[in-house]
Amino acid sequence: MQIVTRELSRLEREALERHLLALGDEDRRLRFGIALPDQAIRDYVARIDFERDAVFGAFDDALQLVAAAHLARCDGYAELGVSVLSGWRGRGAGAALLARSHTHARNWGIRALFMHCLSENGAMMHLARKQGMRIATEHGETDAWLELPPADASSYTDQLLAERVGLFDFALKRQLQAVRSLAGALRFKPGTG
Repeated sequence: MQIVTRELSRLEREALERHLLALGDEDRRLRFGIALPDQAIRDYVARIDFERDAVFGAFDDALQLVAAAHLARCDGYAELGVSVLSGWRGRGAGAALLARSHTHARNWGIRALFMHCLSENGAMMHLARKQGMRIATEHGETDAWLELPPADASSYTDQLLAERVGLFDFALKRQLQAVRSLAGALRFKPGTG
């Protein structure tokens, strides 16, 4: 199964908030370094600048955001945070989001991608290694860096194609959801229940 991602807009801030609030305490600790309470998650999402940063997501067939990546533009580099709901781990969602973020940062003209995580976050460490990131661990925390090559025609084409596929995938899922809703409504016949 190939995971399809697409860039989220500021209008989907609520879907991102629901996704992050669905993470359990341990998952929040691994994602943010501490188990953030609900209000801190809401505050974090409210502060995301969708004009400056990029947020990517993967949706299931019910249009639930099951994986998300926040790519924050910093001075000379971009920082990445990734979260995947527990039932979707091991299916390639994290790798798809990391690859998508890598290309996007490259096309911004950013020369390095950075991830900070707890050393015990084995899934992120595995993804960082697969991406070829340099990893430095100190005092239970890990930093991973990836130097990015300059953007080229291929990276721009990859980004454009990935976004078009993501939009098409989301539109198909939305249509499927509408068909299911209509089929459910047609099965219900008033007065026969």
